[in-house]
Amino acid sequence: MPAPRPQPGTAPPPRPQPGFTSQPTWTGVPAHAPAPQFRGFPHTPPPPSFLETRWPGPAPARGWAVPAAVLIGALGLAFFVPLGRTGIGWLLGWLTLTIGVVVAVRQPAAQLPRVERWTRAGWAAAALALLSVLAFRNAWWLVTFCVLGALGCAALAIVGGRFVRSILFSLVAAPFAAFRGLPWVSRHVQATENAGMTRRITGSVAATVVVLIVFGALLSSADVAFSAALGALMPEINAGAVFRLLFLLAVGGLITVAATYTLSAPPDLSTVDKPSRRSLSIVEWAPPIAGLTLLFVGFVAVQFTVLFGGQRHVLRTTGLSYAEYARSGFWQLLAVTLLTLAVLAGVTRWARRDRPAERLLLRILLGLLSTLSVVIVVSALSRMYTYQQVYSFTGERIFVMALELALGVVFLMIMAAGIRWQGAWIPRLTVGLAVVMLLGLAVLNPEDYAAQRNIARYEETGKIDAWYLRALSADATPALSHLPDPVRRCTLSWIADDLAEPDPWYAWNLGRVRAREALDRIGPNAIGGQRDCRAADQFDLPKRR
Repeated sequence: MPAPRPQPGTAPPPRPQPGFTSQPTWTGVPAHAPAPQFRGFPHTPPPPSFLETRWPGPAPARGWAVPAAVLIGALGLAFFVPLGRTGIGWLLGWLTLTIGVVVAVRQPAAQLPRVERWTRAGWAAAALALLSVLAFRNAWWLVTFCVLGALGCAALAIVGGRFVRSILFSLVAAPFAAFRGLPWVSRHVQATENAGMTRRITGSVAATVVVLIVFGALLSSADVAFSAALGALMPEINAGAVFRLLFLLAVGGLITVAATYTLSAPPDLSTVDKPSRRSLSIVEWAPPIAGLTLLFVGFVAVQFTVLFGGQRHVLRTTGLSYAEYARSGFWQLLAVTLLTLAVLAGVTRWARRDRPAERLLLRILLGLLSTLSVVIVVSALSRMYTYQQVYSFTGERIFVMALELALGVVFLMIMAAGIRWQGAWIPRLTVGLAVVMLLGLAVLNPEDYAAQRNIARYEETGKIDAWYLRALSADATPALSHLPDPVRRCTLSWIADDLAEPDPWYAWNLGRVRAREALDRIGPNAIGGQRDCRAADQFDLPKRR
C-alpha cells in the first residue's frame, strides 16, 4: 500500500536514518516534540573496602569440622561455666572451646609463619592461665579483671596484632568476626553431601534433651537420693538456669565462630599498622617536652626534700600529717604517669628525627623524662604504702599499687628501646606484662594479704576496720578466723551466709574450700551479725580516709 501523501502546508515526516532506530514515544509529550536530553556524569566506582582487600574471609568450604567445633564450644561453656560463681568450670569450659577450635583450624593455622603461630599459641595459653585463677581465688574484682584479660588475650590469639593499632583492632575485629562468620559456618552444613543429615541430628539432639529433662524431673521427684545425686551433676532447672544455658550457648558458639572464621583466613594487618607521617618539627615538640622535663625535675627535687625531711618537714610545710600527705597525691601521680606515657607515645610517633641533631635531642629529652617518671612512680608507691600502714590495707589499693609498678616497668622498657630506636616489641610485651601482673596478684592472694596486715596492726595498736573486713571474699576467711571476738564474729558474718549453700562440682573453688574448713574449725558460735559489728566500732580506725 503506498504511503499517504502529505497535506499541503505541512512538512513531510523525517526519514529514518540508516543504522538508527526510531525515537521512543513519551507519555504526555507530543510526538513531534524533541526527545529529552540527559547530561551524563562519569560514574567512578568506589574504592574497594578494607574487608574486600585486606580481610575477604575464607573461601566457602564443606565438612563437619567447623560446625562440630562451634557445637563443642557452645556446649562446653554452657555445661561447665558457673555464671554466677567463680570455679574450675570457667577453665574447663574455655579449655573445651579451645580444643575444638584447634582441631577445626589446624590445617589453615599451619600456614601461618612459625613465629606467629607460637605467638598466638602463647596468647591462647595466657587466656587459659588467667581463667585458671577463678579456680583458686574468689575476690570479685580480681576475677573480673582476669576474665576481661582472658578475653583480650583470646582476641590477640584469634586476630593477631603486633603494634598498638593492630592490638586495638583485634579487640574490635574479634566480636565482628563472630557475626560475620555465621553465614560461612552455615554454608559448611548446606554444602555437605549429606545435608539432610543435619535435620535428623538436630532433631535427635532436641529429642534427647526433652527426654532427659522430663524423665529426670519425674525420677528425681520420686527418689530423694537420686535427686541429690542428679543435683550434684546437673544445675537446678528453673527460669534462671534456662536463661544461663541459652546465654552461654550463644556466647560459646559466637566465640568459636569468630576463632574458626578468622584463623581460617586472618586479616592482613599491614595497613592497620602503617607508619604515621612524622609531621612535628623540632620547633613544635622540643619546647613542650623540655618544659615538662624541667617541671618533673622540680617535683622530684621536692620529693627528695620530703624524703630526707621526714614527718616534721611535711607537717611544718603543708599542715598535714604524713599519712594525709601521702594519700593526697597518689591518684594525681597515677594520672601523671598515664598522661606521661601518652605524651611519650605521641612524640615518638609524630616527631621528626631525620637529622642527627633531632635524634640526639629527642633521645636525651625522652630519656630524662622516662627516668624522672620512674622516680615519680616510686614516690606514688611510697605514698600509697605509707597511707595503708596508717589506715588499712585493701585489695583494691594493692591492685592500684601493682598497676603503678607495671607502669614503672613500661617506662624502663621505653628507656631501653630509646637506646637504638627499636621499640616494636613494647606493645606486645606491655600486654604480656599486664597478664603477669594479674597472675602475680593471684599468687599473692591480695585479700588474704590485706587481712593479715590489718590483723597484725590490730595486735599492735588495737585498731581495725571490721566493717571493711566483713566485705572481703572467702579468700580472707582463714586469716579472719584467728581474730578475737567480737571482731571475728563481725568479719565472718557475710561470708558465712555466702558459703551456706554447697557448690556443684563445676563451681569448685579453692578459696571457698579453705573458707569452709576454717568455719568448720571454729564452729557456728564464732559467727555473728550486725550487732557484733556495732560492738566492734570501738576498735575502728578514724573515718577520715
